[in-house]
Amino acid sequence: MTLDGYNRFCRSLAHTAHVVQWDEAHVWKVGGPKGKVFAIASRWEGASPGITFKASQLSFDLLKDKPGLRPAPYLASRGLLWLQRCTAETLDDAALKDYLRESHRLAALNLPKRVQKELGLLG
Repeated sequence: MTLDGYNRFCRSLAHTAHVVQWDEAHVWKVGGPKGKVFAIASRWEGASPGITFKASQLSFDLLKDKPGLRPAPYLASRGLLWLQRCTAETLDDAALKDYLRESHRLAALNLPKRVQKELGLLG
């Protein structure tokens, strides 16, 4: 996935905001600019950025040691369930999009209930 493809996909998800921070990382949040981070595209070599996303415990445990994936630097070392896709060996772009959608959902669950309600994210 290219950086443009990543940004285009994340923009298509509901109630998102994009910021460039942390040494030029492309950070996507749900709930606006002060919302919760759900995806980060960091420095990259070649055409593919390292894409970091929030995961469930099960997904984290299943994927953390697969080729092309790793526990996300900084975040996972602090006990957070975040993965980084470095290459598409295990997760192709279609699967990555599924995990980004799930990351968006998981991050939205961490918004205050009032904000979730205002955004229509409560079921």
